[in-house]
Amino acid sequence: MTNYQSDLLRLLDDRGYIHQLTDADGLDKLASETIVPGYIGFDATAPSLHVGSLVQIMMLRRLQQSGHKPIVLMGGGTTKIGDPSGKDESRKMLSPDDISNNIASIKRVFDNFLTFGDGPTDAMMINNADWLDSLGYLDILQDIGPHFTINRMLTFDAVKLRLDREQPLTFLEFNYMILQAYDFREMSRNLGCRLQLGGSDQWGNIVNGMELTRRVDGTQLFGLTTPLITTADGAKMGKTAGGAIWLNGDQLAPYDYWQFWRNTQDADVGRFLRLFTDINIDEIARLENLQGAEINQAKKILADAATEMAHGKDAAKAAADTAQKTFEQGQAGGNLPLCEVSSGEISILEALVNIGFCASKGEAKRMVAGGGARINDEQVKDAGAMIAITDQDIKISAGKKKHGLLRRPAKTI
Repeated sequence: MTNYQSDLLRLLDDRGYIHQLTDADGLDKLASETIVPGYIGFDATAPSLHVGSLVQIMMLRRLQQSGHKPIVLMGGGTTKIGDPSGKDESRKMLSPDDISNNIASIKRVFDNFLTFGDGPTDAMMINNADWLDSLGYLDILQDIGPHFTINRMLTFDAVKLRLDREQPLTFLEFNYMILQAYDFREMSRNLGCRLQLGGSDQWGNIVNGMELTRRVDGTQLFGLTTPLITTADGAKMGKTAGGAIWLNGDQLAPYDYWQFWRNTQDADVGRFLRLFTDINIDEIARLENLQGAEINQAKKILADAATEMAHGKDAAKAAADTAQKTFEQGQAGGNLPLCEVSSGEISILEALVNIGFCASKGEAKRMVAGGGARINDEQVKDAGAMIAITDQDIKISAGKKKHGLLRRPAKTI
């Protein structure tokens, strides 16, 4: 731990967010003396962000909690190009309508984590399409092109990774880092933004923006990145066998979100409590030192706190109640994933696929063969088994942690 003077850097340091910092003393002094506007950019490549973006959202929350101004920059312009950082191949091109719809959907997430308004420390959301869309190609080449060299750009990890693996890097994507640097300069000029935060893969892009603004405007800016968040077994945060852990409730049910956090590995509990909840540091120290079966209580507290932050108190309580009924009382909780079956029966393979537990019938067949499929807690051994649908809910399980309900649709009058 470093002896920082500002509430901002003390908070970020205490909770484990700091990986790289361009000028620790300079930012520490600035944050001690004045309100610092800081931003993170998010491209709109899907209708929701996922848990892999949550540490960045939490950084903006910490910025606001320590008395500074968070700025959410939506990449309505840069999404048209695609950030090559950490990507092995080019992204699919999205239409302007797709990008606009994705931004509208993503906005709902930030309302749960930040307080927006017109005050000095209230959060604001802006879209870089507001300035990038109006730029003429020759204008931007003349304006900022001379401040970038191909030699240096070829040294950046995002470029080297693609070239080393002999994967194509389009000229369009190659321009992404230039436009991100332009974003930082634009926000410095128009909003007084002095700080850009991001994941460790954004370090080169952040430094580019700082250097461009220093050379053109003579303004000192700051950059701060977080470490790559992985689980104790080395897996990338937010990537699971069942797919991405989305933050929007219409992309992933709050119950499944709660379960994701409840299934945290023992070794990750303390770190995740620091990064992804507002629980007091002293209480976290107590929880992470629990041993044996008691660590499960800490995991439930993590799941409750994380789900409440993303989906609200009612959704978190419903998820916890459902989990208790399902796992501790052996009942089928009412908040489980639901598959309505209009016919009188359904095959076990179709049921596992339709409820989302398996991606294909082949995967479902392997689930049955491995003994992981259960109906009303009874193991299904025959991949050709048919399930009779009655007026009573039927509990379907895949493994020990995935549970859902098969139900006849309600009659309409």
